[in-house]
Amino acid sequence: MEQHELFTLARVLHVLAVILWIGGVAMVTTVLIPAIKKLASKENQISTFEQIEGRFALQAKITTLITGLTGFYMLYELDAWDRYLDYRFWWVHAMTFVWIIFTVILYVLEPFVLHKVFKKYANKNPGKTFRIMHRLHWVLLTISLITTAGAVAGSHGWFFVK
Repeated sequence: MEQHELFTLARVLHVLAVILWIGGVAMVTTVLIPAIKKLASKENQISTFEQIEGRFALQAKITTLITGLTGFYMLYELDAWDRYLDYRFWWVHAMTFVWIIFTVILYVLEPFVLHKVFKKYANKNPGKTFRIMHRLHWVLLTISLITTAGAVAGSHGWFFVK
């Protein structure tokens, strides 16, 4: 496979992984959590969330891994590391920042901290726990969508700033 074909494949995989990852975050934020909050019993809320979230967590781990590998590969191939020094490429910083946040959450915080904290507080006060979790998901989704919009615009030469 030629270099430009490999780069194109990396870009395709990068975009597909981002669609699945951030699309999944949107689904959890706008559909799943609101539906779970309406379930009658806290037991149903907790078990339903854990069952669905567990399956999505695997998808999110795979897609964030693919996103990171392909993103850093493209930076390497373009020798575009200097973009981190140019404020016009704020979206490169934002993509890296969002990727780091989700990677830390998915690979470190969720399995070692958040799962235990969720179980503890959801059993005590599921309404408050799901409200806090929902707000945090909205923050992550908003940052992700702003970053995605900036990345699409910036990668096509529209920098918003001169």
